[in-house]
Amino acid sequence: MTEHDVIIVGGGPTGLMLAGELALAGVDVAIVERRPNQDVAGSRASGLHPRAIELLDQRGIADRFLPLGNKHYAVALAGMVLEARDRPTRHNYTLGLWQEKIERGLADWISELAVTLYRGCEMASFVDTGERVEVQLTDGRRLGSSYLAGCDGGRSLVRKTASIGFPGSEPQASYLIFEADIADEPPLGIRYGDRGLYALGWLDGGPRVRGIVTEQRIERGERPTEADLRAALRAAYGSDLGIREVTWMSRFTDAARQAEAYRKNRILLAGDAAHIHSPVGGQGLNVGLQDAVNLGWKLAQVVKGISPDALLDTYHRERHPVGAALLELTLALTALNRGDEHTTALRGLLATTMKMDEPRRWYSAKVSGLDIRYGEEGCHPLLGRRMPDLDLVTADGPTRVFELMRDARPLFLTLGAPACVVPARWDERVRQVSATCTGACEMPVIGVVPPPAAVLVRPDGHVAWVGTGDSEGLVEALATWFGD
Repeated sequence: MTEHDVIIVGGGPTGLMLAGELALAGVDVAIVERRPNQDVAGSRASGLHPRAIELLDQRGIADRFLPLGNKHYAVALAGMVLEARDRPTRHNYTLGLWQEKIERGLADWISELAVTLYRGCEMASFVDTGERVEVQLTDGRRLGSSYLAGCDGGRSLVRKTASIGFPGSEPQASYLIFEADIADEPPLGIRYGDRGLYALGWLDGGPRVRGIVTEQRIERGERPTEADLRAALRAAYGSDLGIREVTWMSRFTDAARQAEAYRKNRILLAGDAAHIHSPVGGQGLNVGLQDAVNLGWKLAQVVKGISPDALLDTYHRERHPVGAALLELTLALTALNRGDEHTTALRGLLATTMKMDEPRRWYSAKVSGLDIRYGEEGCHPLLGRRMPDLDLVTADGPTRVFELMRDARPLFLTLGAPACVVPARWDERVRQVSATCTGACEMPVIGVVPPPAAVLVRPDGHVAWVGTGDSEGLVEALATWFGD
């Protein structure tokens, strides 16, 4: 039996990101992935939202992705295009980038971090003994670890084997998404039918098309046929549009389900294994990356004996509400895609509402992942929220917050509070930097807030403590999040 600290089942974006976070912390982590390489069938997910790009920036790898995609300074809502350039982030855009390129970039990153990969095989079963996890692979090999992370998608075998419930809503419609050549001049754009939307667009500028079409009745088969696609196109457009050379096709529904628990003993779930939903809004991959970064540093501290096992319970407490909000949003967006007169009227009302700045800014922050706050409101608006990437000046020269977070360690940043220091017993765990802030501290929706005198930032970029001139509560925050 080969031993690792953590085994991750699934080498998609979520699993790759989690592996990178663990490896940065010095954890022996391995990925089990059924694909022999990082090739992705079809275009699949199509972009990175601002908060996901910020997470990559925090680790110093955003520049690997930015030149590969197109920047879009807007967000979509039920056929509307809303200006979003005023989002207060250095990355105030969605990066149009196919999933294959996202995965390849993350795979290159973890290869530099010496993550072990077991490719071309799958997990057959596992046993959580209470003290460790023993994993059987389909190729006969056996692995052992302290923890097992299921990043193996919506049909997660890890989740099912762990008997973690997956409640939610039954599908109301099924859809086909495809890539193909087309003989006729395609009717580009979005249309709304009684059951849902139909859309066609050029794939990477043409001449091939990428489309989505709502089926006339709910289908659940995993492998749709070209005949299924032609029938759905004829129902939607009156013709199969001369579709040919279908190189990729997938079926999905608008079912929305969420794992009852993101953690059960030594088993953890992240990404689609923890939540499934319609891809409308393009949220899934991005939320999976957020799951991974929230979990990674916590799991690393527990594995290394820095923090007690109970720290892992905060992963569920913080990320489960985010997943629930995601499902609620996608259900709402899916409902807005119907073409009946009631829904059409609703879209019109919404269009009028979204012309107002406050609703527009609220929505753009929500779909961008910039509005997330963990825990209750505190003494300062920053508490529990993402730390803005402030421009700073230190004794070593100019820098910015995200550049101080490359090694995924906690950051204690003083901005005019030199008397406020981290007690000596946390010296090796927490990076301490004194600086002055050269710009405004602006939060999504909230606006400009007073810069704190000192701030304790978790490795995932969320604020664990804010100082307003003294050290009250600092020791408690350090002990809660970074061991005692």
